[in-house]
Amino acid sequence: MTTQLRVLQRSEWDQWYGKLERAFGGVADSRQERRLFESLTELDRSLAAWDGDECVGTAGAFTFQVSVPGGAMVPAAGVTMVSVAATHRRRGILTAMMRRQLDDVRALGEPLAVLTASEPVIYGRFGYGTASHQMSVEIDSSRVRLLVPPGTDDVRLRFVTVEEGADACERVYRRTIGSRPGMLARTPGWEGLALLDPPSEREGASPMQCVLAERDGEVVGYVRFHNKPEWSPAGPEGSVSVRHIDALDPAAYAALWRFLCEIDLTSTVQARNRPVDDPLLHLVTDVRRCNVRLRDSLHVRLVDVGAALAARTYQAQVDVVLDVEDAFCPWNGGRWRLTGDAKAASCERTEDAAELALSVRELGAAYLGGVSLSSLAGAGRVRELREGALAEADVAFGSAVAPWLPHGF
Repeated sequence: MTTQLRVLQRSEWDQWYGKLERAFGGVADSRQERRLFESLTELDRSLAAWDGDECVGTAGAFTFQVSVPGGAMVPAAGVTMVSVAATHRRRGILTAMMRRQLDDVRALGEPLAVLTASEPVIYGRFGYGTASHQMSVEIDSSRVRLLVPPGTDDVRLRFVTVEEGADACERVYRRTIGSRPGMLARTPGWEGLALLDPPSEREGASPMQCVLAERDGEVVGYVRFHNKPEWSPAGPEGSVSVRHIDALDPAAYAALWRFLCEIDLTSTVQARNRPVDDPLLHLVTDVRRCNVRLRDSLHVRLVDVGAALAARTYQAQVDVVLDVEDAFCPWNGGRWRLTGDAKAASCERTEDAAELALSVRELGAAYLGGVSLSSLAGAGRVRELREGALAEADVAFGSAVAPWLPHGF
């Protein structure tokens, strides 16, 4: 590689971000979105590759905490804004940025790196495993009804402007963090991401609307959505697009979904990012008319195997020796003894005989409890070296609820 890789300077941000926009199709972000990400960019964690005075590669990281099984919040680098100019492909630029980035993450003492991938095939070779998935639904609300739990009718719903509801919505979100693995603790400034609403991205729908769910004067849930009016010769066929929905109890959650499915002049309710075990699937009367689809979401990379595995807890008692392969971060390679239960865990180097063999990519996939070690073994990506070790570890690594990333970065 003949290009120069260095930390981004403030004066270079516009060119750097412009190159990122070009790599993702050349359509400029809205002024609102651009200002937000300029304010959120951590310059000391942002890398630029230069060919002379031209920026030809970008990569950044945000300082996050991510929830893990057991409820702990673990420091993690949120890898983002990665691109290489189409004119400079296959020159080792991406590999150089990934190398520098993971070295920096290790130096900061963060045991994890996480990302969402525009193309999932890219990041496996750098040790990232797909650890969570997201579900999209398209509910035929002209035919589907909701079977709501007791107490739903006690929830009061009211419209507020997005700005009026912002603080209350953020308080609800903060109370849900840790309820699932894979959620991010938002640092100051990140609340603005949920409020982005550029007209260019509405696809003919209304500006974002907000409804609060209240009980005894307390906000217990909210939904932000767009309404797109459409008509056919047969009558109204409008659609509702859900941006964000959170609630603190089942009745509030059901009340919000019932409201969405009963909005006048609409026949479809769409949501693009829900947990794969969303209770919604048990509220609807006909899941076949909900057009359920899955796709990958959060990709996890264990930067420090020992610290990462010790930072979470385990559903069942576990004592297993892992033989870990990690060509890209060789400090992780070798045998580790993991012991733990639902209260605490430790993971230390050992000379004992290995009982399971796998790469760091598989550990990343299984880390949040949403991908089973047995399914990875069925694909030949985990090898059992002691009979019974796979079943024991599989149960321990699981999570009672599916991991979920509520929003990208």
